[in-house]
Amino acid sequence: MSDEIKKSLLIIDDDDFTRDMYADVFRGADFTIYEARDGIEGLDIATQKLPDAIFTGIVMPRMDGFTLIETLKKHTNTASIPIVISSHLGREEDKKRAELLGVREFIVRDTTTPREVVTIVSNLFAKGAEYALQFDPYALDAQRMAQQLRINSHFQCMECGEKMLIKVRVDDSKENPWFRMKFVCPKCGWQLP
Repeated sequence: MSDEIKKSLLIIDDDDFTRDMYADVFRGADFTIYEARDGIEGLDIATQKLPDAIFTGIVMPRMDGFTLIETLKKHTNTASIPIVISSHLGREEDKKRAELLGVREFIVRDTTTPREVVTIVSNLFAKGAEYALQFDPYALDAQRMAQQLRINSHFQCMECGEKMLIKVRVDDSKENPWFRMKFVCPKCGWQLP
């Protein structure tokens, strides 16, 4: 990663040993590291430093990982930061909730080595960038598209009624860059099927 601009990573975990271990491994891989002990501290650092990615646990005092993610997704300056969850248990309901919240990777701690975690996080940047865009649901062909997709003409979430965003993922690692887009609710994570 030294040929490129150094990437920054916010590591959030209430266990000092675990947080220090990952911080050392990521520093060795040439990341700039920010550390937080819980979701409240992590939220504060994320909004101030705007890291390139966030690596967080789930169960923490004061604010857990899921509440942190939900809060980050509500703010435009932090909504598109890629997030990786590190779970002790790897429960299926946690994986599903993480997916609904737009978490990029879900790692089960005891089955993934720290070096593999560095590779997974590094690949977030190799795959291309993801952007969250607002749009006017009444401009140009938006209403015609809503009809064709059989969705609400205001482009509101089917679950909570929040106005949907367009998430665009750009892959510029090939000779001919390409992108994918999807409609996502910034509040609850619901996606247009």
